[in-house]
Amino acid sequence: MAIPENMTRYLALAQRLLAGGRLPSLLLAVSRKMPLKDGRVGRLREDLDLLLGLCVAWWRGEYRALGSQALLSIVAGLLYFLMPLDAVPDWLLGVGLLDDLAVLAWVLRTWDSELQAYRVWREQQGAQALSRIEKLPGEDEVHQR
Repeated sequence: MAIPENMTRYLALAQRLLAGGRLPSLLLAVSRKMPLKDGRVGRLREDLDLLLGLCVAWWRGEYRALGSQALLSIVAGLLYFLMPLDAVPDWLLGVGLLDDLAVLAWVLRTWDSELQAYRVWREQQGAQALSRIEKLPGEDEVHQR
């Protein structure tokens, strides 16, 4: 499956972000931009929740059964979602999120087997453990690691 246009740039940014230990900052920023759960964007919210949960679990060291290319692509997709000025600026009402959705759909399709493995692992965790594992980092944790 072909990489979406402009994604190569975001893969390089993702690599630098991961190497610099700035994943927690990205996760917090994405969580702030995420749409509310409603009928129109409910699926987007579920997909973003899954990607965020996976990244947080990886960052906390709880889930490491994730290939490095998958992690890099997921982080790049989240970066693309976060950036307001990408292929189609987010401020263009009605179409601004279309390119973001296309990139996230590419990530979800390309890494479906990795995401499915995470879903299986996730279901094996107790509710209390999962809540701790997928809890977004606090501001204090962002600057600790």
